[in-house]
Amino acid sequence: MSSSSSPSSTQIFFISFLIILWYSSNIGVLLLNKLLLTNYDFKFPIFLTMCHMSACAILSYISIVFLKVVPLQKIKSRSQFFRIATLSIVFCGSVVGGNISLRYLPVSFNQAVGATTPFFTALFAYLMTFKREAWVTYCALIPVVTGVVIASGGEPSFHLYGFIMCISATAARAFKSVLQGILLSSEGEKLNSMNLLLYMSPVAILVLLPAALVMEPDVIDVTISLALKHRFMWVLLLVNSTMAYAANLTNFLVTKNTSALTLQVLGNAKGAVAVVISILLFRNPVTFIGIAGYSMTVMGVVAYGEAKRRYQ
Repeated sequence: MSSSSSPSSTQIFFISFLIILWYSSNIGVLLLNKLLLTNYDFKFPIFLTMCHMSACAILSYISIVFLKVVPLQKIKSRSQFFRIATLSIVFCGSVVGGNISLRYLPVSFNQAVGATTPFFTALFAYLMTFKREAWVTYCALIPVVTGVVIASGGEPSFHLYGFIMCISATAARAFKSVLQGILLSSEGEKLNSMNLLLYMSPVAILVLLPAALVMEPDVIDVTISLALKHRFMWVLLLVNSTMAYAANLTNFLVTKNTSALTLQVLGNAKGAVAVVISILLFRNPVTFIGIAGYSMTVMGVVAYGEAKRRYQ
């Protein structure tokens, strides 16, 4: 390989730095969500999601309009706006569901259930677009689902409502991915992930604000009293919301600067790292059956990714 085609030490350092930031922001927002929703008794997942979306709206605007991180892509039609609004509502549902599940489930089990995203993606792709994969690819999904079933049986902190919300959030995340491919399929209407976040965030705030006021009516009073009781809570909430945007930004930059295969491997490893850190931090009990189930799910996800790459 010629020296011109090999990555320089500066490029390697930059990509390594991006990956560290990506891991830190993704795992950080997950752990801070859990910390706020359980340890700080901040029982407002809808309001928490609205804080995330507010940070994403403000920081996306600054990054794109002023810092020129990516070129601004303008909405070209009313129908395109309504498609983006639809995606935003589905996105809201997935994030709120995930945050609600963290109130009842440990991060480790939350990540195990979240690892089934490829199963739901394949299911919705088949139901909505009739897209079929090779039979080997579908076979690889069997351990993905089986692993979660095993992990559920071996989870000491299993909570049915939390499990239902986690599964629903995972399914909604997969549904949004497939829906995005359908609604924004034409070349003229495709948006990169940063511009899509810029337009989805304000819509999400408009949806989440009335939902929070109706379903979490005492959120303002309780938040103020908690802030007076825990003086660092406002700081945690601000850092948490900023990390939610950083997770999206670094995901975009890592995707842009690495290959799809590298991203897939890093994504699988990220879930495992989050599980280990959460167990060490929150000291939630784990069992051999739970670990075995999660391991099976991760191996199934890896096999699915490899099968899809080979047979597509």
